[in-house]
Amino acid sequence: MELSNIIPHIEALIFASDKPLTVLDIVELINNAFGFIDERVTLDQIESCIEGIKEKYASEFYPFEVKESGGGLQFLSKKEFHKTIAQLNGDKFLKRLSNAALESLAIIAYKQPITKGEIERIRGVNSDYSVQKLLEKELIVISGRKEDQPGQPLIYSTSKNFMDYFGINSTDDLPKIREVLAEQIVEGTIINPTDFTSNYNQQEEITPEEEKPSLEVNEDGSLVDREEE
Repeated sequence: MELSNIIPHIEALIFASDKPLTVLDIVELINNAFGFIDERVTLDQIESCIEGIKEKYASEFYPFEVKESGGGLQFLSKKEFHKTIAQLNGDKFLKRLSNAALESLAIIAYKQPITKGEIERIRGVNSDYSVQKLLEKELIVISGRKEDQPGQPLIYSTSKNFMDYFGINSTDDLPKIREVLAEQIVEGTIINPTDFTSNYNQQEEITPEEEKPSLEVNEDGSLVDREEE
């Protein structure tokens, strides 16, 4: 079968799936659907088809596109249509994470797997509520226990929903911490020596006579203006 005939089937799989599909998922599903035995569709062929699909939907004609997000491929609406689509979901769509939840989520994302106690040591405050909310929103998951610590506390990691929420395909796509900090660096004020020496040099040019006050008190207590003398 020609690859051009497979492309619509790949599009249908991505569209109908209730979760992001990986390229390996698509290879297996396509081969199962067509019963290829002697000549199975390869990973390279499917990747070539996907590149063609991405290019197709990147056109301004379509309000959606195929993107790698949440660990696989999805049809997602383009940014310029987000405000329009938000009307369908009301306040639920527009809900934002609190600053406390964002702080906890950022720590988990960069330090995972991590215990709640370790999160609290970094934040300096109790994080029970934040962690609970992140679990409810399915942005983090319990990924095990810290076997080498007393009480074997639970450890937390980000979920696939986390990647989908932030539009990334893996935690490797997160910005590096040094890149974030670099944007916050404030450049110091450049100071030239002349900023301090200009007035000083002018003072050095004053002669001793100029430094003397024009009015003086005589021995009899009267004022004498030396400039008139």
